[in-house]
Amino acid sequence: MIALADPNRRLPKSPKRSQRNSRFPSGGSEPQKIIGLSPSEKRRKTILAKKRIALFERDIEYIGGDVFLEKDADLLANSPPADAEIPLEGFSSDKKPASSRSLSPYLASLYQTRLLSKDEEQFYFRRMNWLKFQALQKRGRLDPKRATMKQMKQIENILAEAETVKAILITSNLRLVVSIAKKFNEPSHSFDELISEGNVALMRSVEKFNFALGNRFSTYATYAIQRHFFRISHKGRQYRNRFASDDEPVKDRAEEVSDHEACSPDQVKFLKTLFSKFLHSLEPREQQIVLARFGFDGDKPKT
Repeated sequence: MIALADPNRRLPKSPKRSQRNSRFPSGGSEPQKIIGLSPSEKRRKTILAKKRIALFERDIEYIGGDVFLEKDADLLANSPPADAEIPLEGFSSDKKPASSRSLSPYLASLYQTRLLSKDEEQFYFRRMNWLKFQALQKRGRLDPKRATMKQMKQIENILAEAETVKAILITSNLRLVVSIAKKFNEPSHSFDELISEGNVALMRSVEKFNFALGNRFSTYATYAIQRHFFRISHKGRQYRNRFASDDEPVKDRAEEVSDHEACSPDQVKFLKTLFSKFLHSLEPREQQIVLARFGFDGDKPKT
């Protein structure tokens, strides 16, 4: 006779199940390190997410239109003329104007910067915009939620090279700002203020210049800088006339002229980098003079 099992008797736990649950406290849940992320992994993912947001929200604008869709676009953007010098440090010369000794360290340094030929100018503008075009194309092929650090680094490197080329174009044209500012020098605006305003206008001109038309950049930049000087001069006169008969003190002119002409965060960052490179090219004594002259040493500007 076969004995039947007692239905009320509890069966022993399977060894496999008992072994699986033995790692956790009775009644507890799986620790964070098993089902969650470690602190270092969380930091890595947070950094990755922030980089994705920064890259995909960054404005990348290029000038050139369909030029970069042509078959030889890559070749032209990577074939500098024979006299081109890619490194920024190469843009110096032993030739100085006869009056350079009497100039301020900043102005004297401008005359040590080599001017670009028309072919060089065309190449650098083409390359700067081609690099931006490449970065935009690569970013467009990425998933904003799945882009890897390596993929984003490649795009950042391309944009960094575009900024280097942009610095060459700006540095080689700073002398143009000085020559135009001399014509607009008046009591209401100090020469230093005009230089600062003109440099901002120059930066915008470099970003907006259409090299594909074949014109010289100096012609385009001269018009843009002069127009900017006329604008701030007109605003200054309007402000002075408005309060000419009032007893209230006139506020600082910078507050009146700021509005939409203010630098973007990227432009401010670029100007700081450019100024830092300029300072490092000077002798220690010249550095102190420049810092004191513009009040960058923490005190009021000195004459």
